[in-house]
Amino acid sequence: QVRLVESGGGAVQPGGSLRLSCTASGFTLGYYIITWFRQAPGKELEWVSVIISGGGTLSYADSVSGRFTISRDNVKNPLYLQMNSLRPEETAVYYCVKSIGLPGELWGEGTQVTVSS
Repeated sequence: QVRLVESGGGAVQPGGSLRLSCTASGFTLGYYIITWFRQAPGKELEWVSVIISGGGTLSYADSVSGRFTISRDNVKNPLYLQMNSLRPEETAVYYCVKSIGLPGELWGEGTQVTVSS
């Protein structure tokens, strides 16, 4: 069964850190473009970061650049999103997505991140 599962979310105080994981089953994660999105309550989906297959190209939204880092240990599982200096406005459900806008697009169910004192 082909699926993506996000994990690592939780509650953290402002300024804190979390590391999200994106784990794939049924395919090799590292062969695909993997994108992180987030959706805050009552707001539109927001692009966060992307890693091109092989990890040679990384890109970040301006709002997270310098604080978030996308990485992987190898082409297999998992893919990580290290999030530092978190802000309350970054409370959202975070999703990893395979091949966004392409054939075979696949979304995970998301993981909740809550930043609050």
